[in-house]
Order: sequence, then structure tokens, then C-alpha cells
Amino acid sequence: MPGFHDDDERAAWALAESLLDKARAMMRQAESALETWKLGKELNRQRCARRGISETDAEIRWAGTANAKNALTDNSFHAGLATMYFGAASAYYARAMYMRTRRDAHIGR
Repeated sequence: MPGFHDDDERAAWALAESLLDKARAMMRQAESALETWKLGKELNRQRCARRGISETDAEIRWAGTANAKNALTDNSFHAGLATMYFGAASAYYARAMYMRTRRDAHIGR
């Protein structure tokens, strides 16, 4: 937002930017966990194929492993945090915009 009118507006905008950065970091971690899960699933499928185990059984075996459960848990946890941070950032952006429009409305009177 170009040019702030007061410190409260600046602080709200800065906090929104900070929360947005945290949300992006959480989404990167969620994506990393999902990639870990996908890679593990594929490696398990290949290992089971070499042993003559069907794809369906390989998926069932992978889903039961601690690595699969940890990756999905990490993905869910970080995606949830990202959602929370995105929501908070949105609220602070709205607060900063409200402060700006409220100030502009008072000047116009």
C-alpha cells in the first residue's frame, strides 16, 4: 500500500505482511510433506512390484506405515496453520484499508 497516513495503519499493514510470509512458509512445509508422501508411495509401489505384490496391496501397506502417517499429519497440520495465517493476514489487510478509508472520509467532510 503506497504511503501510510498514520502509525496504526502502517502497523496493521506490516503485521498483515508478516502473517502472509508465515502462511507462505507453512504452505511450503505442507507441500514438502505431500511430496514426501508421494515419493514414499511411489518407492513403496516399485518395491512391491519387484516382489510381485499388487498395486492395491502396495497402497494398503504404504498407508499403514509410520512414514506415510507422519507425512499426512505434517501436511494437514501445516495446511491448517497456513489457512489460519492467511485468514489473519486478510483481517489485518482489511483493518489497514478500513483505517485508510475512515481517515479519508473524515478529511472529505
